[in-house]
Amino acid sequence: MTEAKADSKYIEIHNVAQTFKTPKGSFPALRGITLNVAKGDFVALIGHSGCGKSTLLNLIAGLTLPTEGSLIAAGREISGPGPDRAMVFQNHSLLPWMTCEANIMLAVERVFGKQETKAQLKARTAAALELVGLTHAAHKRPGEISGGMKQRVGIARALSMEPKVLLMDEPFGALDALTRAKLQDELLAIVAKTKSTVVMVTHDVDEAVLLSDQIVMMTNGPAATIGEVLHVELPRPRERVTLADDPRYQHYRKAVIDFLYTRQGHVEKAA
Repeated sequence: MTEAKADSKYIEIHNVAQTFKTPKGSFPALRGITLNVAKGDFVALIGHSGCGKSTLLNLIAGLTLPTEGSLIAAGREISGPGPDRAMVFQNHSLLPWMTCEANIMLAVERVFGKQETKAQLKARTAAALELVGLTHAAHKRPGEISGGMKQRVGIARALSMEPKVLLMDEPFGALDALTRAKLQDELLAIVAKTKSTVVMVTHDVDEAVLLSDQIVMMTNGPAATIGEVLHVELPRPRERVTLADDPRYQHYRKAVIDFLYTRQGHVEKAA
């Protein structure tokens, strides 16, 4: 962002390393990761497959703990999962036998169940569905709605917990191009309304530039680290059609492509 922020270290990652034990010995996934995320920023983690993007996201979520270093969110050390950090996965992870409303209500009850009445919990659930434009699908089950709608329910479930940090692991990666673009635009509107701090893993350069305030570019693994951080100083709100011909957008896009395909080399996906 162009303006200085009071909470410039809302998420603090200091000299983090992650090594996994495997049958073939130790595998160093990450090394020397140091990064600060300001409150309200949208950060994209991008890099080739196997560079540790999801591993870093899981560390911020508290799903795994670092081998070395420390992670802090909102002034507290991350020592495990918590409702202050909500996760949206590439797979929507909805319970198929429950309605969209019931899937969201599970999260709402988990966080607010001891503090609020049933009516208040239902109101929170309804507000989350309205935020992603799915009020009409409240009583449908996941098998009765499209893939894009399922992802919107997953986002609504995460936002219903009023997390301080929204973590997203390629949430639109399995969707077709048109649905993906639509959900990107909806996410821009949602984040503008909720003022959420977001960290998202993506393989999509255009997605990263369109959505982000910072693009964190990872080096190739093993022992991956942060190769470069690109600050995207495009004004908000952002319109994809307008930005398509914006020379600043093209500059940021070229910078990411240059890092990924020239300095890191193109890595072909296994057939």
